[in-house]
Amino acid sequence: MSESLFQTFEDDADGSRAKARIDVLRADLRRLGLYGFIVPRADAHQNEYVPPAEERLAWLTGFTGSAGTAIVTLDEAAIFVDGRYTVQVREQVDTKLITPVNSMDTAPGAWIRTHIPAGQKLGFDPWLHTVDGVAGLKKAATEAGAELVPVSENPIDLIWTDRPAPPLAPVVEHPAKHAGESAPKKIARLTAELGRIKADAMVLTDPHEIAWLFNIRGGDVAHTPLPLAWAVVPAEGRPALLVDGRKLSNALRDRLEELADIGEPRDFASALAVLSGKNVVLDGGAAAEQVRTDLESAGAKVLKATSPIAHMKAVKNATEIRGTRAAHLRDGVAVTRFLHWFDTAVKRGKLDEITAAEALESFRRETGALKDISFPTISAAGPNAALPHYRVTRASNRTITPGLYLVDSGAQYLDGTTDITRTIAVGKTTKDMKDRYTRVLKGHIAVATAIFPKGITGAQLDPFARRALWDIGTDFDHGTGHGVGSYLSVHEGPQRISRLGHTVLETGMILSNEPGYYREGAFGIRIENLILVEKAQLAKTERPCLSFETLTLAPIDTRPLDLKLLTRQERAWLNAYHKRVLKEIGPKLDTKARAWLKKACAPI
Repeated sequence: MSESLFQTFEDDADGSRAKARIDVLRADLRRLGLYGFIVPRADAHQNEYVPPAEERLAWLTGFTGSAGTAIVTLDEAAIFVDGRYTVQVREQVDTKLITPVNSMDTAPGAWIRTHIPAGQKLGFDPWLHTVDGVAGLKKAATEAGAELVPVSENPIDLIWTDRPAPPLAPVVEHPAKHAGESAPKKIARLTAELGRIKADAMVLTDPHEIAWLFNIRGGDVAHTPLPLAWAVVPAEGRPALLVDGRKLSNALRDRLEELADIGEPRDFASALAVLSGKNVVLDGGAAAEQVRTDLESAGAKVLKATSPIAHMKAVKNATEIRGTRAAHLRDGVAVTRFLHWFDTAVKRGKLDEITAAEALESFRRETGALKDISFPTISAAGPNAALPHYRVTRASNRTITPGLYLVDSGAQYLDGTTDITRTIAVGKTTKDMKDRYTRVLKGHIAVATAIFPKGITGAQLDPFARRALWDIGTDFDHGTGHGVGSYLSVHEGPQRISRLGHTVLETGMILSNEPGYYREGAFGIRIENLILVEKAQLAKTERPCLSFETLTLAPIDTRPLDLKLLTRQERAWLNAYHKRVLKEIGPKLDTKARAWLKKACAPI
């Protein structure tokens, strides 16, 4: 992690300028005849990570979380965040000016119903909201007697005078030795599916899907190798790929022109216009409302459906699975070297969160294969660890003192994407810390060892991770696991293990397994490995069953365990896991690190 990265976070988190900016925004709303305006953290592609030029929510409010929405009216302002950010938002925004609202209790739509007066107009940028999202907002506004109004130009863009330029990172080919399937074969699979559902074409707005389909990668957003682009894929004929030509080398342009007609992003409207009279698939949960409007204005019939590519991308092929195993072995060596370094460095005192995060990245860079970290490292000591998505800044940086230290990090390699969390005991830990840590591990093991019939969803497995916490009347407020891409997003759908995980799990899907516990103002715990869905290794089953292979290889700290809480089977799993870690990681370490690992992996 570079010094400039921490400075960027610190600058974004400064909410002291929010009043002046909101005052200017309100003046503009009056000029436009609007009572209020909705400001989501989003770009036109609905990316998780957005370019600096799209960080409107952070610029306006100071909140830097990865998900959130503000509504600014002439009289008040509110910002909506989920359970991950309820503490962070109060630390970053001026709460006298902007009221934080837990979106799990009160969604923006519910707020609109009670805060937007009848007869008033609430503005929104149709490029920054999905089709499904706008439908819900429109319903809420109508029920309030108000009107949801699209704007042709975002008023924040009019007042953000030093807004950064759009990104222009080079687009590169993702070779078959990593992709495992050629772009023509992927396109053929997609067009066959379009034919099956009687669609004439599909419009692709998600750069993850475009990158996967055309076997390309880029660097237009942080931490995910995405080229910002648009595409139209007809059931018959050549696709159109619309990407800024300045990002393409001559060689890559030639290769892509064998697959598709190459155009500029400014040609997107024209590409939609030629779909007049066609049945066009558009993912209403991912595509911008403006795309739907343009299609219908052109005379196309929009078929709102989940993108077929989402499922294709989620089920990894044999090459991608081999790649992710190699990536996790490489990453496990780097993380283990860090854990050994950490145990030595923390004893000297004065080790802080930023230094630890930078050290972890340096160990990954020493692999010679690191392309980027897969998300901003969560390096959190003491009460900072109680913030599930904490981002360390110079202002928040804490010295790591006795108690628990949590580090959640990941890497992007050409052959795979990693994500791992370890909670580490520093000096003495309290009885409560040990109890909660052990219960989190019990939930982790319950998921890791689950055997389940085909047809089971992530929502049905989610309680496995929570049972030991529920037993004492507590829980955690995030999902147990998210899907993970193959040198793509570390947060990939539709597969997930959570209350909202309604996608059936299939062999080849990669997910995280990360139960946690958070005590505000005190400490936080999370233990995370990535897992691969595979056929269950059972001699006899009455039904076809699935299970998980654990991909992540790094020791789990046994020092903060309350061994009395672990069953014999749970101890056996942990001992077997550590035996595997020692066998696979140990030979790749130097003498001192190997001796440390042997002690860390000692049977309990």
